[in-house]
Amino acid sequence: IKDEAADAKTAESIAFTCGLLIYLILLIYGSQVMMDVMEEKTNRIAEVIVSSVKPFQMMLGKILGIGMVALTQFFLWIAFVFIVYNIGKASGSGGMANAMVGNMQAMFSSVNVPLILFCFGFYFLAGFFFYASLYGAIGSAVNEDMREAQSLSFPITMLVVLSIAIMTSTIANPTSPIAVWASIIPFSSPIVMMARIPFGVPNTVPWWQLGLSMASLIIGFIITVWFAGKIYRTGILMYGKKPSWKEMLRWAFRKN
Repeated sequence: IKDEAADAKTAESIAFTCGLLIYLILLIYGSQVMMDVMEEKTNRIAEVIVSSVKPFQMMLGKILGIGMVALTQFFLWIAFVFIVYNIGKASGSGGMANAMVGNMQAMFSSVNVPLILFCFGFYFLAGFFFYASLYGAIGSAVNEDMREAQSLSFPITMLVVLSIAIMTSTIANPTSPIAVWASIIPFSSPIVMMARIPFGVPNTVPWWQLGLSMASLIIGFIITVWFAGKIYRTGILMYGKKPSWKEMLRWAFRKN
């Protein structure tokens, strides 16, 4: 019983850490995409690019560029953990390093570390692509007014905040209906699914749920990039006008 309680505590800690990291990444790097697009629009750089490149390709290139920066930071985190682990293990002496290694070994012995790392990398990138395309669309629609950008991006930010709120209840009950559905729906799956995976696959998270979650997130990313690209094509050349979400939707579904 004590081992089961310890394993549950470990799963909760890993779930919370993974969910929180993705939450921060979505907000920080998603906002960076919006700021970069706004800067390109203000400097009139995008006017040259939009004449020769399809909006889908343009948005994808912007998202991939910043996504690679985020991925590099992720690999640096992983490298740091392994360096600390190996240095402490090689030292062979007591102290803080060995204590840290011992704690890490005890923590990770009860979870599937390779699966967690793979899933974290996938939801890390796919979730970023999903939200970054929406933030990019907002950046193309506004001018230099940050308050206007914050107002338009508020619904997107609230989706991320809602996901972290659902994550807290998911950690308490990872098999509840809200946890299952929120881990499949694209807007919340990057955070919520990573809060479920440390509790066990396929015991807590069946393989079909994990596969469906990944597939729906990929489809959602493709749709949002297409949607953002259509808005980008019109918004990047629009100056001196304060758009609304209603008007941006008209841009997205307007025929070229």
